[in-house]
Amino acid sequence: MTAAPAPLAFDGSRIDGPLFTAVTHFARDTRWLNGPLEWWTNAGLAVFAVLMLAGWWRARHRDAAAMTLALAAPVAVAAAFAVAEVVKKIAAEPRPCRAMPHAFIVEACPAPSDYAFPSGHTTAAAAAAAALFLLDRRLGVIAAVFAAFEAFTRVYVGGHYPHDVAGSIVLAVPVACLVALLLRRAATPLVGRLRHGPLAPLLTAQPRAAVVGEQPVTDSAATGRGRTGPR
Repeated sequence: MTAAPAPLAFDGSRIDGPLFTAVTHFARDTRWLNGPLEWWTNAGLAVFAVLMLAGWWRARHRDAAAMTLALAAPVAVAAAFAVAEVVKKIAAEPRPCRAMPHAFIVEACPAPSDYAFPSGHTTAAAAAAAALFLLDRRLGVIAAVFAAFEAFTRVYVGGHYPHDVAGSIVLAVPVACLVALLLRRAATPLVGRLRHGPLAPLLTAQPRAAVVGEQPVTDSAATGRGRTGPR
């Protein structure tokens, strides 16, 4: 007599299975998109690395607090991802490909120990968007658009339920903001000092002699003919 299969630890299909299948039916009806979106759902994360590099480059023209936020962005992403991995082990939600084996799934089904809730991809994307928004609102909005698309592709390829990606955003945003703000408060003095040392070219676009109290100094001030007020 064969043993009955063990029940799912947390059956996510009972939460929004119909919405998940609506998206995967769309994937089934747009097979021409399957390949590009399966590629993008992984490769698209590189966009957030590029945006964080852009944030760092722009922060070189700003004060030490802005540079600290730029340097804190990848740390905030890593922290949010680590928290998500802990939650994933606790929830132990099987992937849709295991809970709904008859659904149309684009990407390969991962190992049983690779759980669904929350989505790691969406967590990283949402955390990057949150950290960048604290640094530069324009970059943050661009990152948020890409994060929303990343969340959609995770459902489209069948890797996650809609509540997986929604939960990732709810988790990632506060964790990333908290880590970034704590680092800005704690590390800004250190970054300010480093902007006067050998790392200055990486931390500021101002000439070393012109970085005085984190305020730009005009050419006339540098030659002793006057000093501008704070900008």
